[in-house]
Amino acid sequence: MKTLHVGLIGSGFIGRAHAIALAGVGAVFPEIPAPVCELLADQDASKAQAAAAALGFRRSTGDWRELVADPAIDIVDICSPNYLHREMALAAIAAGKHIWCEKPLALDATEAREVAEAAARAGVRHLIGFNYSCNPLLGMAREIVSSGEIGAITGFSGRYFEDYMADPAVPHSWRCERRFAGAGALADLGSHLIDMAQVLLGPIASVQARLETIHRKRRVPASGASLPVENEDIALALVRFASGVGGTFEISRVATGFKCALSFTVFGTQGSLSFEQERMNELRLYSASDAAGRRGFRTILAGPDHPDYRFFCPAPGHGLGINDLKVIEARNLLRAIADGVPARPGFDVGLRVQLVMEAMERSHASGAWTSVPTG
Repeated sequence: MKTLHVGLIGSGFIGRAHAIALAGVGAVFPEIPAPVCELLADQDASKAQAAAAALGFRRSTGDWRELVADPAIDIVDICSPNYLHREMALAAIAAGKHIWCEKPLALDATEAREVAEAAARAGVRHLIGFNYSCNPLLGMAREIVSSGEIGAITGFSGRYFEDYMADPAVPHSWRCERRFAGAGALADLGSHLIDMAQVLLGPIASVQARLETIHRKRRVPASGASLPVENEDIALALVRFASGVGGTFEISRVATGFKCALSFTVFGTQGSLSFEQERMNELRLYSASDAAGRRGFRTILAGPDHPDYRFFCPAPGHGLGINDLKVIEARNLLRAIADGVPARPGFDVGLRVQLVMEAMERSHASGAWTSVPTG
């Protein structure tokens, strides 16, 4: 297997998570040759140089275009703000590079389709950063649902609550502007919930949604002026999957007290399945076939019997973390490149999620049930 050289764009929180994953993937998954962390790009040369030294990259640049054009780079890893994803991805595709891009894929469905179709035409491998769906327990949950273990599926309840913008004193930032972020809570949080729901139950066919902006203005620290918040703090939706199953979504970036409360419950005629990201190494399963007086949810702890967990730890119950899910993501892309097969989740998944988000925005504007385009 060829040793691949990676160029990372962006060294903030998520860029650092990617760098940790790239440094660790070869040690965790022995069949994957460790990639070379070759080049890091950031906003200016000095910031890029400092980040490259801290994160273990050989070289640095203050110009992401230089990184994309560099013939030594095999994979362009995009960890920039949302509004730059499309331009960077299209440039990388045109240069024949493989791509790892954080979610959301773009600012809207039109941009996302352009990127996904360009990547498909070019034949490059591409992966979008829906790390939560890489949890080994989610694979088990999908197996339980698809096998009929909890009977015919009757409903889905999902939510993603965080409180990083609950305080009205949180300053105005790019996340508040449509031209930089696109949607608000939907893009930042809801995209993960939509992805997870579709992994479990298949495509969402229609939605009825309501969006709310709780703090309509936020202060700009440098000037003291207040600027409008142009996207939503809360998204509430009824959803209908293509299978006919109905569900509910609750998404909020102003849910005081919650830090990473991505959760779901799948209801079936013979049982239920429940998961909470804040307890990401636990899956709760209820079986209606248990004897009377002994019914109740039981907790399944993540362990080496669940795919991928064993590469990190030989003992159950010790637990994985978010950076471990990023290592699995990195493995998925590197293995796909080596095997010449599509990486999962790819840009087609990113497009599908974007189409659901956009349908929710249209539904809010019309007040009606809205169909999700199929592609």
